[in-house]
Amino acid sequence: MNEWLHSFMLEKKQWVDEVLPSHIAKLQAPDTLKEAMIYSLNAGGKRIRPALLLATIESFGQDVRRGIDLACAIEMIHTYSLIHDDLPSMDNDDLRRGKPTNHKVYGVANAILAGDALLTYSFELVAKMDVDSLSAEQKLKLIEGLAKAAGPEGMVGGQVADIEGENKRLSVEELEYIHHHKTGDLLAFSVVAGAILSGAEKEEIRSLHSFAKELGLLFQIKDDILDVEGDAEVIGKPIGSDTENNKSTYPSILTLEGAKEKLLVHTKRAKEYLFSVKMNHTLLEGLTDYVINRDH
Repeated sequence: MNEWLHSFMLEKKQWVDEVLPSHIAKLQAPDTLKEAMIYSLNAGGKRIRPALLLATIESFGQDVRRGIDLACAIEMIHTYSLIHDDLPSMDNDDLRRGKPTNHKVYGVANAILAGDALLTYSFELVAKMDVDSLSAEQKLKLIEGLAKAAGPEGMVGGQVADIEGENKRLSVEELEYIHHHKTGDLLAFSVVAGAILSGAEKEEIRSLHSFAKELGLLFQIKDDILDVEGDAEVIGKPIGSDTENNKSTYPSILTLEGAKEKLLVHTKRAKEYLFSVKMNHTLLEGLTDYVINRDH
C-alpha cells in the first residue's frame, strides 16, 4: 500500500475506532449489552466501508466530518452481521480477527441481542445526524439506501442465498448474486452515501454505485483467494474453512488461477466506472488496488 494511502486508512481507522465505542458508551442500556456491542466493535478490522465513504467525500473536495456518524452506522451494521455470522447456527466460528467470537465471551443470547442492538441503533444514529445543508429528503434517501443494502434485498438476502448454496455446486452467476448482496451492497452503499453527502449528481451516483458493486465482488474474490493461499496468522482465522464447509467459491468453481483472472476482469470494470466520474480518483483507485493486493 502506498504511504499516502496507508496514512489515510490509518488516520480514518483510528478516527472511527475512537468514535464508534463512544456512541455506545453513552446509551442508557444494560452494561452487559453495551459491553458486548463494544467488544465486537473494538475487535478491529480494516474499516473498509467507513474508509470508502470518507474517501468518496474527500474525493469530491468536501469535509469528511460530514460522514463520520454515517460511517459509524455502516460499521455497526457490518459488525452486527459478523456477530450473527459467527453463531453456532450460522458459521459456528470460535475466532474473529484473532479474538474469541462474541457468543464465546457473552453467550449466544447476548450475542444475538448485541447484534440486534447494533443494527437498530445504526438507524437512530443516521436519523439524528446533524450535517449542514443535508436536506430531509437526502437524509431519508440515506436511511432508505442503508435499509435496502442491509435487508432482504441486500445483505440478509445474500446471506440466505449463501446458506442455501452450501453443499451445492453453484454457477459463477449464482455465486456473484450471493456476493453482490452479501458483501457488495453495503460496500456500494458506503460509496453512494459519500456521493449523496457530497451533493453529487444522479449520473455520478449511478456510476459510483456500479464502481462499488464491482469493488464488492473484488473484495469477495480476494477473500476466497486468501482462504486458499493466505496466512492464518495474518488473517486472524484458519484458512481453508470454505473448503471444509463445502462452500462454492471462485477458486473452487474457476480454479485458483481462474479466480485471479476474474479479479483482473472486475478490477478493470471497476476503474472504468470510477474514471467516468468527474472527481479526484486517487483515493478510490488506491483503495481498489488495496482490496485486490491485501493479505488479510
